[in-house]
Amino acid sequence: MINFLKQELKGLYQFLKRYKNEVVVLSSAALFLTLYSYHQIWNVWFSSLLYFAVFPILVIIFFLRRNPLDYGLRWGNVGVWGRYIGIFCLIAAPVLFFTTFSPEFQKYYKIENFNLVSYVLITSATLFGSEFFFRGFLIFGLKDKLKETSILIQMIPFVMVHFGKPELEKISTIITGILFGYVVYRGKSFWPAFIIHMFINIFFVAWINLL
Repeated sequence: MINFLKQELKGLYQFLKRYKNEVVVLSSAALFLTLYSYHQIWNVWFSSLLYFAVFPILVIIFFLRRNPLDYGLRWGNVGVWGRYIGIFCLIAAPVLFFTTFSPEFQKYYKIENFNLVSYVLITSATLFGSEFFFRGFLIFGLKDKLKETSILIQMIPFVMVHFGKPELEKISTIITGILFGYVVYRGKSFWPAFIIHMFINIFFVAWINLL
């Protein structure tokens, strides 16, 4: 029994050593998601920046010993992802327009005393944090060993954070999670996902509340 335990612990140690960076990224990501769910500080946008941007960047610097710019914060291949943004927004606009007439979406996204400037600022901060977390920290933190599989891995928690929102939106995040991840992976930058996500949120919520 003792020899068996020693052998298993040795195997576990070798596994953790072999995938130490991936263990750090996924373990800290799970921790930050949990803290965000149970211990929000001040408000949603501040908590998003703290748990999904500031803390991951600290992990990158102090535990992974890497430059945070290497985790999607650079502009990357603008020539590639710029085209994806144009195509995606052209396709998404009419889909979003017709979806705004859904009673379920209107009920969920109707905001009393809606202010567009305030909404844009809050959304910018919130999405910067969440997009860096999913499409920066996770994809670029896992791609060295897992390659394109990192796109699928980050899609799962991305879908999970949408629980509680309209059902159609939750289902759509499976598709958008993969698409966002693919564009980021190909473009070597998290910025296209942030820009596309901003377009979706502002177009959709502004249309429901202003028009």
